[in-house]
Amino acid sequence: MRLFINPSPLVGDISPQMKANTMELNFLSGFIAIIGPPNVGKSTLLNCILGTKLAIVSPKPQTTRNRIIGIYHGDGFQMAFMDTPGIHKTRTALHKSMVGAAFAAFHEVDILLLMAEMTHLNNSEMSSVVRKLKGMRKPCLLVINKIDLGSKEQLLPIIDNYSKTYPFDAIIPISALKGHGVDTLIDRLKSSLRPGPRFFPEDMKTDQSETFLVSEIIREKIYSRLEKELPYSSAVTVDKMEEIPKKDLLSISARIHVEADSQKGILIGQGGRMIKAIGSAARLEIEKMFGVRVYLDLMVRVEKNWSKDTRALRRLGY
Repeated sequence: MRLFINPSPLVGDISPQMKANTMELNFLSGFIAIIGPPNVGKSTLLNCILGTKLAIVSPKPQTTRNRIIGIYHGDGFQMAFMDTPGIHKTRTALHKSMVGAAFAAFHEVDILLLMAEMTHLNNSEMSSVVRKLKGMRKPCLLVINKIDLGSKEQLLPIIDNYSKTYPFDAIIPISALKGHGVDTLIDRLKSSLRPGPRFFPEDMKTDQSETFLVSEIIREKIYSRLEKELPYSSAVTVDKMEEIPKKDLLSISARIHVEADSQKGILIGQGGRMIKAIGSAARLEIEKMFGVRVYLDLMVRVEKNWSKDTRALRRLGY
């Protein structure tokens, strides 16, 4: 069966009348932004909380480009987590768009969840994020991730150091990869929620469309198979997504955009081997997500310097 995911209203789009219609007695809800430098595990944490893979993950930094909302439904409460791009020094129009989206989230949510990692303390990006928190009058929790890579003896001075940088409402050590401490985090976040409406239906896990999720899966496979700068120079758009009930088949046509002819050659590979490997890996994951056989047609298109062109960025969904 298909997994239908409908786009939902953002925080500012919900009218007072809509809120009144969706209010439930003693119900708690809130929007929570997961913020921090690149590669600290924000997407891994979101996937762990939801119990399903919603955001793509990669060892390469700056993998997340768009804000993604994942909805966690609990007994009497609802948390809408916003996974944001990593905050870093910007180089291109694409990077500026990514960081701008992350900083905008500071003002759009009810709770801020700042992530750091245990193994990288002297992080200039982390310092800039903490400076942005000054003057924020909303709950802010600090999560120290990747505690499975260190010892308890190392953790205590790290907690003490961060407690001096900002008056966090709580500092919680976790391992998003292994799930350690995540239940404690959920309990603490619940205590910061306020009475509010049920913003999303109970069977809804994300505000993103099916085409977006498919494009992200394809992009993840590019990141996992290609090195250096090429993954950062690629974008994916879905041209067509069509169900064929008689064949129990989902037919998808997607396009990979790169910035140079040389990149196109690398992406296709000798005899088409690379694009076939990317397509095969993506198809298997899409089939798992939607529970139906998938036919995936991938094309590669050169769109010179798209990451530096604001009009191209809008066209490609950034």
